[in-house]
Amino acid sequence: MRPRLRQRNLKLVRHLNKHRAAPSYARPGNARDATETIMQRLVLLAAAATVTAFCASAVAQGATKAPAPRSAASLECSKQADAKGLHGKERKSFRAKCKRDLAKPAKT
Repeated sequence: MRPRLRQRNLKLVRHLNKHRAAPSYARPGNARDATETIMQRLVLLAAAATVTAFCASAVAQGATKAPAPRSAASLECSKQADAKGLHGKERKSFRAKCKRDLAKPAKT
């Protein structure tokens, strides 16, 4: 490009940049448009956050482990607690004592 033509092109670019129209949401008369644009972005952001949270909870639920199989002693102690009608702390302490007793070898 010739130097004179390049200089004229630079002047033209500077002039156009100086007098370029601002985006519609930044113009003084369009305050409502700016608010609508911001609200639309917030709604989209909220929707994206909701979808992300839903997917994360679904993945977390699918990753839970299956409960370990219960031992024969545990099942027997549960049956005894059911027969006695125990609930809550009494049931828990009864089952713990029962399992300890079943785990001890019989001394003769």
